[in-house]
Amino acid sequence: MLEDKNNQRTPISQLGEFGLIEHLTKNIKLGQESTVKGIGDDAAVISRQADVVEVVTTDMLVEGVHFDLGYMPLKHLGYKAVIVNLSDVYAMNASPTQITVSLALSNRFPVEAVEELYEGILTACRIYGVDLVGGDTTSSQSGLIISVTALGEAKKDDLVYRNGAKENDLLVVSGDLGGAYLGLQVLERERQVFQVNPNSQPDLDAYTYLIERQLKPEARKDITELLEKLEVKPTAMIDISDGLSSEILHLCKQSGVGCVLYEDKIPLDPQVISTCEEFEMDSTTVALSGGEDYELLMTISMEDFPKIKANPDFTVLGHITEVAAGTQLITRAGQQMELIARGWNSIKED
Repeated sequence: MLEDKNNQRTPISQLGEFGLIEHLTKNIKLGQESTVKGIGDDAAVISRQADVVEVVTTDMLVEGVHFDLGYMPLKHLGYKAVIVNLSDVYAMNASPTQITVSLALSNRFPVEAVEELYEGILTACRIYGVDLVGGDTTSSQSGLIISVTALGEAKKDDLVYRNGAKENDLLVVSGDLGGAYLGLQVLERERQVFQVNPNSQPDLDAYTYLIERQLKPEARKDITELLEKLEVKPTAMIDISDGLSSEILHLCKQSGVGCVLYEDKIPLDPQVISTCEEFEMDSTTVALSGGEDYELLMTISMEDFPKIKANPDFTVLGHITEVAAGTQLITRAGQQMELIARGWNSIKED
């Protein structure tokens, strides 16, 4: 029996990143009384006091998969490695408190390079008020790998999960979308130009916002603070790391609901629109599938709409429906299409 199982060879790419996670964790049973929430949300939740819980999340960035040091400065990389984790904590409506950082380094990195990386890490810690409390360092034969674990805390009643969306809730997003992906496209183009002509000097003034979105993203701490000030608690929330379409589908699956998303409501920065025209890309596709925006996608009860409707930090994208209605995109032309996840998948065929 064991021999038959070992002879099976299912490519990981057949399942994809989230399919693999679901496959490997489907039989996990939680035994600790302090474990409130395990795998399946932006962060795990651990109870430490009667009304206060701890959240824990981790992300790994791998050279050649998640970043290219040809245009990603080490200081920016260190900063970004922290931000992607803090974003998950804020997506739980919690406050980050500590991080640990583990590195795998090849021998091409001198001490000075690691110091530059840590300068970015410590800058993020200072700005967001978190402590670096530990980690690990080891060697690597395949470049640089950074793994950051973030811890945070919240009152139990303040936590927001992915599974709380209800029919007729509003689908709301912070900020604007697509900028980080287009920043990556600009950097990739300029790298190719440089490889052909090393003497060329790129003129990136027209793409400042896009490049910053890619190289130095920010976690939306301000949004969770604003929600508290407005006395609005989302019914569900998730951060946008893999693309709007993927995150909407995660939220809907976890909540057991459907949704309607309106194309003409997707918030786009003017630089996104003009750069999409330059690259001959569809701006909606970029917003739906680009990823790395680290905005917060949430569902909000209709009764809370008056509290957010005049606020420029929030955009109502659509609404939640019953699960039988599916996940639908209404185009600018009024056509109805099934919303499909085409966002970032770190485990796929080359």
